[in-house]
Amino acid sequence: MDSVMKDRARQGFAALLGQSGAPHLRTAGSRAVEAWFLGPKGENAELLEALLAEAVRDQAHWRRNYRPGDPTHITEAIKRSPEYLAALDALNAGYRELLAFLKKSVPFFSMRYQGHMNWDLTIPGIVGYFAAMLYNPNNVAFEGSTATTLLELLVGDDLCRMLGYSIPEPHTADAVRPWGHITCDGSVANIEAMWSARNLRFYPLALRRALATSDKLADARDVDLPVPQGGRARLRDLGPWELMNLNPDEVLKLPRRFAQEFGIASQTVSQEVAPFGLQTLGLPRFAREFLAGVPDPVIFVPGTKHYSFPKAGALLGLGAGNLIDIPVDNDARLDVDILRERLEACLQDRRPVIAVVGVVGTTEESAIDPLDAMADLRDALAGRGLVVHLHVDAAWGGYHRSTINEPFDMPRPSGFNAPPPAVPLSRYAERHMRALDRADSITVDPHKSGYIPYPAGALCYRNGAMRHLVAFSAPVVFHGEAEPTVGIYGVEGSKPGAAAAAVYLSHRVIRPTIDGYGRIIGQALFSCRKLYARLLSLARPDDPFIVVPVPRLPAERSGASDEVVVAERKRIREVIDLRSGDEIRADPTALDLLREIGPDQNILSYAFNFRLPDGAVNGDLALMNALNQALYKRLSIDPGHDIHGYDLIVSTTDLVRGAYGSAFIDDMKRRLGVAGSEGDTITVLRSVIMDPWVTETDQGSFIDVLERELRRAILEAVETVRPTQTRGL
Repeated sequence: MDSVMKDRARQGFAALLGQSGAPHLRTAGSRAVEAWFLGPKGENAELLEALLAEAVRDQAHWRRNYRPGDPTHITEAIKRSPEYLAALDALNAGYRELLAFLKKSVPFFSMRYQGHMNWDLTIPGIVGYFAAMLYNPNNVAFEGSTATTLLELLVGDDLCRMLGYSIPEPHTADAVRPWGHITCDGSVANIEAMWSARNLRFYPLALRRALATSDKLADARDVDLPVPQGGRARLRDLGPWELMNLNPDEVLKLPRRFAQEFGIASQTVSQEVAPFGLQTLGLPRFAREFLAGVPDPVIFVPGTKHYSFPKAGALLGLGAGNLIDIPVDNDARLDVDILRERLEACLQDRRPVIAVVGVVGTTEESAIDPLDAMADLRDALAGRGLVVHLHVDAAWGGYHRSTINEPFDMPRPSGFNAPPPAVPLSRYAERHMRALDRADSITVDPHKSGYIPYPAGALCYRNGAMRHLVAFSAPVVFHGEAEPTVGIYGVEGSKPGAAAAAVYLSHRVIRPTIDGYGRIIGQALFSCRKLYARLLSLARPDDPFIVVPVPRLPAERSGASDEVVVAERKRIREVIDLRSGDEIRADPTALDLLREIGPDQNILSYAFNFRLPDGAVNGDLALMNALNQALYKRLSIDPGHDIHGYDLIVSTTDLVRGAYGSAFIDDMKRRLGVAGSEGDTITVLRSVIMDPWVTETDQGSFIDVLERELRRAILEAVETVRPTQTRGL
């Protein structure tokens, strides 16, 4: 019955295919999303051209009206000179050569591109960047970015709100205020987060020494503060372990308390503490003076961590060896039970914990770590004397919170009634996305799921005072507290103000709420889960291959029997795969099922294995990996090749036991039929689905195009990898 239904669903699809083999994707009515992108065929080219031309004209008008009495330099006579004309010829020739060469770039705009976390750019992001770029602002210093520094401050607040941090009313007494800023990317944001967390952990040690030795701080020597186990204690009476495990908000407000209670200016506190600080003494001397007998501090990260965290460990002098992986569960999410065991051991051994990291949107599987449970664990341990900084790497997945954000700040334009997201987050994903505001710091990348030009990463602090722990000022950069600045904080120096302008305008036009970015990401989630449903039925009974998505079925996650799993797979075929998007949206039970299948977000990983002549699945892991590597070779771009020869583009990655843990790897090997084979690495393919376009027309679905290209490539790959004696099926 399944094959009959599938054949009927595909009837007439051939009429969609022209010479290019792609359907014309017609959509009825007008949708806001279509106004936000250039379009897969450049459909909004005239709009983009007009907006960019307006930016150039506005720039020229601005220049003419600045000191209009000043002389004009580039005269008409100069423009007619041989040298000027020769320079123009060289410019035009070089520019056309560059335009031709750039066509070797990957086609991010195409629905056939599913390679990496990169896609088409929003029109407001493009024109915002272009317009600001003409002014060449450098957000390292206010005097070089008098407009875009203010935009970055606004963007920082907007990103904080998007992620769930609330901004208190101005002058609210003792309120903890979040703060965010633009970085070049998520790696720098993660490194800065670890840097500030490390400095916060050790700051009280330096402050205690300064209180004991500085005459300028003498009036504050008896300052006390709450301790995690209850009650209050004088700072100078605490030992190293207690000092490293104080409530971070209480530590961060100490400079303000010194001013309010003892009349000691914050600048004076900083000057007196600095000689004893880690950043002055360096880690070896600081450890000798303050950490004698203290075990090496550690950072806990999931096995799915980004490579920026080992970088952070090395750069901060903590050592990448003290960055400890926590294995993941069978759904590639951090195993909280193992994290609890490791943290309990640190409490027992009095070993300092710099930070615990959770990931929202792992790069391989787009998995969401159980943030709510991690925050509960952090809070419980704080009451027992172990204080942990919880950082969330939401570089990929932070913008997905837009799918559950109600409108805030900017009102909806008149007459704008966008539909709800095409498919909501799963219940699991929504629960833990709502827990983002419990994190102490969050990395998010507008240049990923924000569809904004590079470079535009960001770091948001729950308590904005943390930024002062990584502040370095210089006379050329900073001229006093009255001057707004973002450039003195963090890792970077010079950075383009155009990035802040791009994020600002994109957020101004496309709000990070359910009717803005939520609509874009919701449609991408819909398409990702439709592709997941298709993968489940891609291999027909007579095919020489099987395909196993990394995300398990809901029935598998609940530990149901094999019979229930088979029944659920059949139901997904009938209710999701063989139905159009409109049919699914019209059926609440189908939409609810779609919500719960596939990855947590919109990166879908999967692996193929081949069948032997007797129908049995190959049991050799090495041969299975070779098959997926051969398939990737057919579906990836070689440097410098003409992109027109590629029908589908995906990426690949390896899942390794040392990072993921045995539970995950053994379960994946079992599902792929290679449980009895030696080996600890599984090669998988990865599709990143970012396009927000409706995939169906009244004649067929683009999912069918993707299936056709994937099927053709896997059949070719199987013939090159199977042992010779098994070929010829």
